[in-house]
Amino acid sequence: MRTTRRHAATARLLATLASLSLLTAACGNNDDGGEETGGGAAEGYPDQNITFVVPFSAGGPTDTVTRLVAEPMAQELGVEIVVQNIEGAGGTVAAGEVSQEDPDGYTVLMHHVGMSTAPALYADLGYDPLEDFEMIGLVTEVPMTIVARRDFEPETLEELVDYVTENADTVTYANAGIGAASHLCGLLFQDAIGVTLQEVPYEGTGPALTDLVGGQVDFMCDQTTNTTGQINAGEVKAYAVTTPERVESLPDLPTTAEAGLPDVEVAVWHGLYAPAGTPEEVVQVLSDALKVALADQAVIDQLAELGTAPVPEEDATPEAHRERLEEQTKSWAQVIADAGVEPQ
Repeated sequence: MRTTRRHAATARLLATLASLSLLTAACGNNDDGGEETGGGAAEGYPDQNITFVVPFSAGGPTDTVTRLVAEPMAQELGVEIVVQNIEGAGGTVAAGEVSQEDPDGYTVLMHHVGMSTAPALYADLGYDPLEDFEMIGLVTEVPMTIVARRDFEPETLEELVDYVTENADTVTYANAGIGAASHLCGLLFQDAIGVTLQEVPYEGTGPALTDLVGGQVDFMCDQTTNTTGQINAGEVKAYAVTTPERVESLPDLPTTAEAGLPDVEVAVWHGLYAPAGTPEEVVQVLSDALKVALADQAVIDQLAELGTAPVPEEDATPEAHRERLEEQTKSWAQVIADAGVEPQ
């Protein structure tokens, strides 16, 4: 009798364990037969508004690119995307704040080439661009233009070089602060002609361009997304575009190579970032929405009017984005070192 009871108890225990095992398997596998419990990480995402943080002022080129892609991405994701501008220190203030946000996909950073130069420009950055972020995808690569107040004396890039060389102590060069694309372009320009200029930093090239149009500063280097309208309207004087080929929206503007400064070549690439630890599935949802936005004809047309275009689809991926950031971090570190710029 004891043996029968013992066998019955054992049978009940085994049955209970089997039931628990089946329950655990059902919860973990979620009908997919896989081992990942994170398969549902993107399930229900997004279910609230997403914030896109721009590290420069409203109305500037990075802000313009962000707002262009945010609308079709929001439509694809089915939620509102709120654009927030957090200015300061060449974009590092915003990047530092986003790196500390919850890795849930609801706070995303749009940054440009400055993400790759910050490690060489700041001694105490507070974050590692490669370690503290998940890359979502590249967005666009924007040419830059060398422009001046419309009553500035030089008429050509060659004349500008001569004038700046002779008047380096009094000429003012506007930029958006250390690490901004306008600052990097200025470094290349100064290194190419062998002068050190009086730099006037702003909290973004939006207000810098406003002062340039108003005649408060002499010249600057800025993205076509910010200068094309003013150039075509005759509000500023344009000397060159900093890419190997001319841009369709400014067909009469020579390249820096054509105008005699082949070493001043720079384009500003933009990418989307999420805080490190954001689930891979969530990153993929954002990356897929980015691809949809970049294929939107309205986005393509508006970027063309601003002298640029979306990146190819294969570059709007986390993998291509990480590769670009790694390569550019190394190459810009060398450029900055060669220019004799010490980390601040």
